[in-house]
Amino acid sequence: MAAMDAQAASSLPPSFLARLRSKLAGASSEASLTQRLAGTIFIIRVVSAGLAYLSQILLARWMGGSDYGVYVYVWTWVLLLGSMMDFGISASAQKIIPEYRAAGEHALLRGFLSGSRWMTFAVSAAASLLLAWVVKALAPWIEANAIVPLYIGCITLPAFVVANTQDGIARSHDWMRLGLMPQFIVRQGLIIGITAGALVLGFHLGATAAMIASAGAVWIAMIGQMLVLNRRLALHVEPGARTYDFRGWLAISLPILLVESFYLLLSYTDVLVLQQFRSSEEVGVYFAVVKTLALVSFIHYAMSATTAHRFAEYHALGDKDRLSAYVAHAINWTFWPSLAATVVLLAMGKPLLWLFGPQFVIGYDIMFVAAIGLVMRSAIGPVERLLNMLGHQHICAAAYAFAFVMNVVLCVVLVPRFGGHGAAAATSISLGFETVLLFWIVRVRLGLHVLAFGKAAVQQ
Repeated sequence: MAAMDAQAASSLPPSFLARLRSKLAGASSEASLTQRLAGTIFIIRVVSAGLAYLSQILLARWMGGSDYGVYVYVWTWVLLLGSMMDFGISASAQKIIPEYRAAGEHALLRGFLSGSRWMTFAVSAAASLLLAWVVKALAPWIEANAIVPLYIGCITLPAFVVANTQDGIARSHDWMRLGLMPQFIVRQGLIIGITAGALVLGFHLGATAAMIASAGAVWIAMIGQMLVLNRRLALHVEPGARTYDFRGWLAISLPILLVESFYLLLSYTDVLVLQQFRSSEEVGVYFAVVKTLALVSFIHYAMSATTAHRFAEYHALGDKDRLSAYVAHAINWTFWPSLAATVVLLAMGKPLLWLFGPQFVIGYDIMFVAAIGLVMRSAIGPVERLLNMLGHQHICAAAYAFAFVMNVVLCVVLVPRFGGHGAAAATSISLGFETVLLFWIVRVRLGLHVLAFGKAAVQQ
């Protein structure tokens, strides 16, 4: 597959490659740290994308279309709910930790590093019990083969939430590998290993067995990450008294949670609505398309993970020129690699979908519709993180809320008639609307021209 990637890349026009290299290389020395950290994250995400893609291919072939569709449906709920149950702490950690450091608030820093994880674990555990009760109450209206996987999904949630919180803490210390590898490499490797082991031992690999494997992988990866993170923090942070400012943390985190929640809802609405109107087999095909294009989203995520706490740090220092250069660099490193990845993935779409199974190739034309929205979003880089870190999270949340409502309405209108094509079109239109809104907000609030084709300048 690496050889195929190289061949596809070499087929791109020389002028395009030259433009791409010039955009990525045209950075100040101040951005060198970003390049190094972004390079680390890119490698991790590319490897994780390969593992995730491999795991989905294997699960689709081992489970069959119907069971795979149920697994995708349940796992989507885990991803959606688990990413929201931390109150936004995983994102706000990249604002809170740099600010505590800059102010010398060591007791509050120690309290946050410990208390944030205990708080998110306790709340997510209580929420999981409530969700299990909801599943039981709604059992008569839920597909019979989805009930047990949903219960297992509830068991998965607390570990998933704590892992997200630890990810934010690690990234705030520039420990990118510790933050990302447990979730995106270790977890995927464990899912593949456990499911393969179950097959070798003669177990039937249905949706329930696949969810058991996924739950075990999430818990094992989280506990391992916790042990390593605690050891590093003990060496990095001096011991002492701890102060817990739960109210202050939530005041910062909850508005950011709104942004993250609407973003996640926007990301998963298509799959969830598709499940309500179409067969599990069609959901599986659409999910295969989404996973195939995931590399484009991974690039956006990687730059968001690299830059968020730097935005907060430079803003706290009042260094506007540094912030401006950093924003421009982040946008270039988001858009141009995303565009190149999209071209390569579309060129190789049919053979990549065939890896899931011959029946998945019918989703190839959906890739083109879905790719439009991803490329448009990448054109403004990780500006949602910029707004969150600079205190404009409320208006950012409003923008995502408008885009989410649009996505829901369009999905409900288009999916019953057009299926996966309608879901992809609804999501792309919503992402385009979101991009325009965020561009306008940043232009008005911060005086920044946040497009890959323009030059950013911070308003004095």
